[in-house]
Amino acid sequence: MALPDVSPSYADLEAQPLAAGLLPTSDLLLRACRGHRVIGGPLLWFAHDLAVLHGRRLVGRGGIGPETDPTSIIETKRRRIELVMAIDDWIVRSVPQHRLGATLHTETVGSVIDRLAEASVRAHHALMTLDANDEMLHGAWHHLAELSDAYDDLVRDVLAGRRRLPAW
Repeated sequence: MALPDVSPSYADLEAQPLAAGLLPTSDLLLRACRGHRVIGGPLLWFAHDLAVLHGRRLVGRGGIGPETDPTSIIETKRRRIELVMAIDDWIVRSVPQHRLGATLHTETVGSVIDRLAEASVRAHHALMTLDANDEMLHGAWHHLAELSDAYDDLVRDVLAGRRRLPAW
C-alpha cells in the first residue's frame, strides 16, 4: 500500500489558480535532486540535472573524486549555466508576473534552484562521509533547510503577486 503524498502545496495559498501548480515545492525539488521519481514538470528534471552536475564537481563519479580536468570543469559549468537559463526561460514563459506593487527579488528562480541542488549534494555527501556529531554535517543540513524555506517563501510571494523575478 502506497503512502499518500503529503508534500506541501501552494494551491491553498493566495496564488492564481492557473499558476498554483506550476512551481514545485522545495520538497519535490529536493526529491528530484536525489534522483527520486517525481511528477511535476520540467523544473524537477532541471533540478535533478543540476544536482548530477554538482555531484560530479563536488564529489566525483565512481569513487574517483571531484573533477580536476579543466575541460571537464568548464563543460560542467557551461552546462549548469544552460540549465539555469532554461529554468529562467521556462519561468518567464509559464509563470505570470505581477509588475505593479511587487518588489523585485535579487535572484532568478534558476539561480535559486542551482543553489538548492548544490546544497542538497553537499548535505547528502556530508551525511555519508562525516561523523554524526560533526558540526559541518549539521551546518550543511541547516543551510539546505534555510535555502528550502527561502525558496518556498519566494514561490509563495511570486504567486501571490508580492514579489517579481528579474528577467535576465
